[in-house]
Amino acid sequence: MTKTPATAQAPVASAPKRSLTPRRRAREYALQGVYQSLVMRRAGSLPNAAAIAKQLAEDPGFRRCQHDLFQGIFAGVLERTDELEGIITPALDRPINELSPVEHAALLIGVYELAMDLSVPYKVAINEAVELAKTFGGTDGHKYVNGVLDLLAQKLRSTEIQAG
Repeated sequence: MTKTPATAQAPVASAPKRSLTPRRRAREYALQGVYQSLVMRRAGSLPNAAAIAKQLAEDPGFRRCQHDLFQGIFAGVLERTDELEGIITPALDRPINELSPVEHAALLIGVYELAMDLSVPYKVAINEAVELAKTFGGTDGHKYVNGVLDLLAQKLRSTEIQAG
């Protein structure tokens, strides 16, 4: 009687579980919309915010996001892109158009929340933008986003930072 050796199976690596709260989902959809807008701008087209928002809303997961937060961030970033880029640019070590569109979009969202939505604590604004860059960006893009936003928070939220 011969025994066949048991086949060893490698443990299946599961993807890390992401916390997809309605607020995180809203920021993820906002990132996707801002990304689309940036790519269109870089290609020389004028982005249609309503068409982008409509397309994103057709995704089944969209119904589980916090719609007012999505709309506030998405519309706010698109309405103020030039102003937000003016805030970001001095903190960069390269021209803004050399950033990956994901890092660019994450920075725009982070700076929007730091500069325009004081109800969001600065640490939350930075962390959420970093998490977006980790989820959708390149290998170390989140580190760059973190460094830039941390530097900008010193200027935009100095009182909050000093208060601890």
